[in-house]
Amino acid sequence: MAAKSQPSAPKTKSASGLTNGKAAAQGQWGRAWEVDWFSLASVVFLLLFAPFIVYYFIMACDQYGCSLTAPVVDLAAGRARLADIWARTPPVTVKAAQIYAAWVTLQVLLYVLLPDFCHKFLPGYVGGVQEGAVTPAGAINKYEINGLQAWLLTHLLWFANAHLLAWFSPTIIFDNWIPLLWCANILGYAISTFAMVKGYLFPTDARECKFTGNFFYNYMMGVEFNPRIGKWFDFKLFFNGRPGIVAWTLINLSFAAKQQELYGRVTNSMVLVNVLQAIYVLDFFWNETWYLKTIDICHDHFGWYLGWGDCVWLPYLYTLQGLYLVYHPVELPTPYALGVLLLGLLGYYIFRMTNHQKDLFRRTDGRCLIWGRKPKAIECSYTSADGQKHHSKLLVSGFWGVARHFNYTGDLMGSLAYCLACGGGHLLPYFYIIYMTILLTHRCLRDEHRCANKYGRDWERYTAAVPYRLLPGIF
Repeated sequence: MAAKSQPSAPKTKSASGLTNGKAAAQGQWGRAWEVDWFSLASVVFLLLFAPFIVYYFIMACDQYGCSLTAPVVDLAAGRARLADIWARTPPVTVKAAQIYAAWVTLQVLLYVLLPDFCHKFLPGYVGGVQEGAVTPAGAINKYEINGLQAWLLTHLLWFANAHLLAWFSPTIIFDNWIPLLWCANILGYAISTFAMVKGYLFPTDARECKFTGNFFYNYMMGVEFNPRIGKWFDFKLFFNGRPGIVAWTLINLSFAAKQQELYGRVTNSMVLVNVLQAIYVLDFFWNETWYLKTIDICHDHFGWYLGWGDCVWLPYLYTLQGLYLVYHPVELPTPYALGVLLLGLLGYYIFRMTNHQKDLFRRTDGRCLIWGRKPKAIECSYTSADGQKHHSKLLVSGFWGVARHFNYTGDLMGSLAYCLACGGGHLLPYFYIIYMTILLTHRCLRDEHRCANKYGRDWERYTAAVPYRLLPGIF
């Protein structure tokens, strides 16, 4: 669900690998062929409770001032019933449906019909038609990378409306937040169901479909590896980036506008949340081509986990800090605010530079300088599914010599900064750092399990050279 993924292309399957041969073993790609009872129980739990978690957080803000305990206390004390809470929940409305339909339509049009032009005048930006990683079937898909352009045009329209056109209020997202939740759920479930049916009846490439024989696992984790409609509409690239991540900064702007409307000012905490999260969103779209080499694209199939997660989980739970600040306009002491800003910027620097070092090492085949020195690497080999032996290099210099997933460490520092910007009045805004810690630790362990199977004793040499995963001296 998160867009923050470890690069995992066939040429960089490990935490910092460089492959000189062909694609890795097909057995290392994608989700499982068979499902154990623990995995099945986890899937059923998420299918049942993830939508409830989203609803509970949003309802707690709408009805209980963002208190996570007050609804439970009221229910336990008999002061409220579930039916009462549900009755106070705004239903889907025609207006919300029109807003959401217009929003998704705009993003589809920007994605499909408008070729990228930003790469023609922005130095260093890589956009336009780009090749993805080699798929399990041996194909190399092409993608129209135009996310930065879509983000810029969308926000240009937003600011033009706010300051000139006045077609709608800048608070429109907050004012329809819960009705829009139901619309997002409808799209999330619809696209996930369509993707599963498509995988069975008319897959883009039948060789890249996986069937476990278990409906729930197939529905959640996906059947098709790269479902597409036509030549360019790629489900994974579109739903991972649009509409959720483009909306992320718009949602925060709407929350800031609501705070201004209610209190006559925008607090420094709201400014911090908007700025720090906008940096991450812009980084994502500036490096959208790099995203083609991440776990989401190179490993995960497209199912409910990505479809519903990108439509609902991401825009509603990643923006909890801004939503909380509408109800609790925290004004931070200047030294504290500066500390939060520095933490967020330092986390972003570590996240970006760690990924840059790996990308530089991969692109130059190790013929580069990292921290002013020639990088060190561990030579290793593996055998692919066709029996051929290949060679790789695992980077152990720079940030990759500090910890095997130090980019995740920077990511977590930034995530913590978002939460700290909200002060310490409630637990709700801290859900994000709790969730990201679980998510990135799981991704770390999942990636290392695949690398250990792939490289064998060479991976043991690598972990001996870089003994810590995320936190030097601790983990």
